[in-house]
Amino acid sequence: METKQFKAESKRLLDLMINSIYTHREIFLRELISNASDAIDKIYYKALTDESISFEKDDYFIKVSVDKESRTVKISDTGIGMTKEDLDDNLGVIAKSGSLKFKKENEIKDGYDIIGQFGVGFYSAFLVADTVTVISKAFGSTEAYKWESKGVEGYTIEPCEKATVGTDIILKIKDNTEDESFDEYLEEYRLKSIIKKYSDFIRYPIKMDVTESKLKEGSESEYESYTEEKTINSMVPIWRKNKSELKEEDYNNFYSEKHFGFDKPLKHVHISVDGAISYNAILFIPERTPYDFYTKEYEKGLELYSSGVMIMDKCGDLLPDYFGFVKGIVDSEDLSLNISREILQHDRQLKLIAKNIKNKIKSELETMLKNDREKYEKFYEAFGKQLKYGLYSEYGSNKDVLQDLIMFYSSKEKKMVTLAEYVDRMAESQKYIYYASGESNERIEKLPQTELLLDKGYEILYFTDEVDEFAIKMLMSYKEKEFRSVSSNDLGIEDDDNKETSKEEEKENKDIFEGMKSILSGKVKEVRASKRLKNHPVCLANDGELSIEMEKILNAMPNNQGVKADKVLEINVNHDVFKSLKSAYEADKDKFNLYTDILYNQALLIEGLSIGDPVEFTNNICKIMK
Repeated sequence: METKQFKAESKRLLDLMINSIYTHREIFLRELISNASDAIDKIYYKALTDESISFEKDDYFIKVSVDKESRTVKISDTGIGMTKEDLDDNLGVIAKSGSLKFKKENEIKDGYDIIGQFGVGFYSAFLVADTVTVISKAFGSTEAYKWESKGVEGYTIEPCEKATVGTDIILKIKDNTEDESFDEYLEEYRLKSIIKKYSDFIRYPIKMDVTESKLKEGSESEYESYTEEKTINSMVPIWRKNKSELKEEDYNNFYSEKHFGFDKPLKHVHISVDGAISYNAILFIPERTPYDFYTKEYEKGLELYSSGVMIMDKCGDLLPDYFGFVKGIVDSEDLSLNISREILQHDRQLKLIAKNIKNKIKSELETMLKNDREKYEKFYEAFGKQLKYGLYSEYGSNKDVLQDLIMFYSSKEKKMVTLAEYVDRMAESQKYIYYASGESNERIEKLPQTELLLDKGYEILYFTDEVDEFAIKMLMSYKEKEFRSVSSNDLGIEDDDNKETSKEEEKENKDIFEGMKSILSGKVKEVRASKRLKNHPVCLANDGELSIEMEKILNAMPNNQGVKADKVLEINVNHDVFKSLKSAYEADKDKFNLYTDILYNQALLIEGLSIGDPVEFTNNICKIMK
């Protein structure tokens, strides 16, 4: 029997494909099952135009069989089959797609898609097999033929016997090597898992003989094994069903079956789009943050399907990072895939789907915020930090998407509020959106810097996440209202009388403040009379873009650069402590130095900053107690 040679370019392509194009060996089963599905589709399409052909869907299926002893895996279908010429033409020329040719000849439109159009999927069999045998009998033919190949060396075709129309592909699985085990592709559980992963929504039954166990008759503890033919795939994907058919529990079950999380989804979004690009999607907003969500190991993305066949299990290009918590699937027949179907060409269709999904997620979150505040706050507790990271990243370019979704705890409302709600409540005289940063709401409430603002009745937003202040610096303003820290040099609320008083206080106490600045040389940029303190004797303010809270966060990072905010020590000149300080300045320089050091360290402790020498500080406290 003559061995036919692959054409030279086909030979090179086969060698390249086996070694380079596919990155996961397991996809051989996806490709062969997709081809089998195509073969059944072809009979279906013929039946649409030929009344003499009847198509009873229940008669058509794909079967996967395994024989460990002979090291073979067989994929059989009841599809259209191939003639001798088809075998020679389609399998002898790599990258010539019979499916694509069939689709063009029959003018098959979108909505009746044939999966395999590249003509290379069949050869993925050589990823796991050293010999591939194809036995096929074409629809309407009385003859069957066997095609066989050991890879790049060529192939043979000869007549054979086959009782039914369709195709059997028999893979002789490679022997194990030192580097790789091929035995896994002879394991029933492994083949089932590959089918569920990639081909769960193929529209025809994929059957396997599955080993089960049951109690032996008459026994209460002894089990026996038996084999039963079962359908492995789900066939009809949930996203292709009418929304009216589905209940909340159907979506929850799908979420669980796909292992999107151990929680229940907080919300689902079912999308069906038919237009410039057609696609279906089901998106889920989880209830809880995955344990590894804020680690490098976490991989965001949606499962991507093309005509019901999974192409990627994590397509990150479909989600912006700030919506990386969203789980779900997208299925489209319009995507431009590369030759191996493993990755996408970065084209207009993909970008359009991603843009639509982003807008849909934003819209759903806004609706939840408006109509179900309790659920939104639950979502925000889990993923609000991610939205704020989104504001901070990319130089604030995402602010139009995210600024109306973020929330902060309010000093006035004692609960989470949006920026829109804050601005709507602002007094006419209020210039800025005020915020205070700290480790917790409880600590922020005790900050001396908030006294004047609270006394004026102004609302303060509490920033307790590390990213908060960085995000707001990128946002800069909201509805033309700038953000201003309670520790800022200028709070923008001084009236003319206060200005005159402040100038007089600064002038009167200039020498004292200069003396304190000299003692604290290198630690503070300035010492001045406070315009914001009412009951507390001292606090720190910042002068410049870098705040004290930002300094703490940056210096806590692994690549600590030792950055320092420009600190200003503010003294409440109306406090009894200042009277003691003033007396010490006039009468006892040592005591003045002691008081200055204690006040500075008190200010540091209020901010949650470490003091330089805790022992010296405690000794100084003891000195003033004597």
